[in-house]
Amino acid sequence: MAAPLWGKRLNFGSVALFGFALVAAALLYFAVHWRPDAGAYPVQGVDVSNDQGEIAWPSVQADGADFAYIKATEGAEMRDPRFAENWMGASRAGLRRGAFHEYTLCRLANDQATNFISTFPRDENALPAAVALRFEDSCTEHPSRTVVLGELATFIKMVESHTGKPVLLRITHEFEETYQLSAAIDRSLWLERGAFPPDFGARPWVMWQASRIHRVDGISGPVHWNVVRQQ
Repeated sequence: MAAPLWGKRLNFGSVALFGFALVAAALLYFAVHWRPDAGAYPVQGVDVSNDQGEIAWPSVQADGADFAYIKATEGAEMRDPRFAENWMGASRAGLRRGAFHEYTLCRLANDQATNFISTFPRDENALPAAVALRFEDSCTEHPSRTVVLGELATFIKMVESHTGKPVLLRITHEFEETYQLSAAIDRSLWLERGAFPPDFGARPWVMWQASRIHRVDGISGPVHWNVVRQQ
C-alpha cells in the first residue's frame, strides 16, 4: 500500500508544482506587459539608456510609445554611448524626445551641468530636459538639504540657460522623503513609483514612471514605461 500512496503523493505534488509554475508565468507576463489605462493616460512613453542596447524605434512607436526620454549623461564625465543614436532614431520614428541627466551627490553641480550641456544639442523642438535624482550605491555622500538645494540651483540655472526651457525633476520617493525637493524647487515633477500613481510630492506630478520592467516591441529587455497626467 505504501508504494501506491507515495506515487499518488508524487503525482499530486507534480501537478501542484506545474500549477504554481503556470500561475507564476501568468503573473510575470501580466507584470511585464501591464501599462496604465490609455483612456486615463493617453500620452505614454519610454525612457531609455545604453542599458537597452540597440533599439528598433519604429517598433517602439508602433507599440504605443508617444515619446522617449533618452539618457544623455551621468555625473561629471559619463556620456551615454548610445545617446546620439537613440536621439536620431526616436526622431526618425516620429516620437517626441527629451534628454535626461543622472545626477550624483558626489560631484559638483557645475561640472555635471557642463557635461550635460556639452552632450545635449540645443533643440527648440525637444521636450524639457530632465534631471534624475536618486540615491546611488556608488555614492555614499548625503549632504545637507541646504547644500543639495544650492547645488541643484546651480545645475538648473546652467541647463535652463542652455535649453531655454524649465527642467523636469525626476525624483524617487526615497530622495524626496530625505530632501523635500518638490517643496523648494518650483519645477514640474516626474515621479517614480511602480504600479500605483505616486502619492508623494508637494504638488501634483506631471509624469509618472509606472514600470521599470515593461516589455515593448523593438527593445529586447525591460524598459521604463511612463505616462503623462492629463491637464
